[in-house]
Amino acid sequence: MVKNKGKGGKSRRRGKNDADPVKRELVFKEEGQEYALVVKMLGNGRVSAKCFDKETRIAQIRGSMRKKVWINVGDIILVSLRDFQDNIADIILKYNPDEARDLKTYGELPEDTKIEDNEAGSDEEDNDIEFDIDEI
Repeated sequence: MVKNKGKGGKSRRRGKNDADPVKRELVFKEEGQEYALVVKMLGNGRVSAKCFDKETRIAQIRGSMRKKVWINVGDIILVSLRDFQDNIADIILKYNPDEARDLKTYGELPEDTKIEDNEAGSDEEDNDIEFDIDEI
């Protein structure tokens, strides 16, 4: 029998969830890149993204981001445009809500952009529903 020499299970592989993530430097778009809003998850590492140049593209999550950076509907992302395919792009970076607000104040994003503050497990819209048992 071979003895287990590993360091543990899933919790070790995933890494620790830091209570206060490190503040990183804000990344602006360059030539051949565009900001986008995730509209729909398509599966197989692809999303439908509404770019801020009024174009809807299918964006591919790059391999180094898979299973490390979770992208959801309503997130602001930075995509790299392809020269040979206009309707397909590659996701380079996901902005957290604070970074997206900073981009909006710098004038990089349009003023009518709605930035959703989707933290893990927050369902604020479900909290305002009230039921009266006597009416039922």
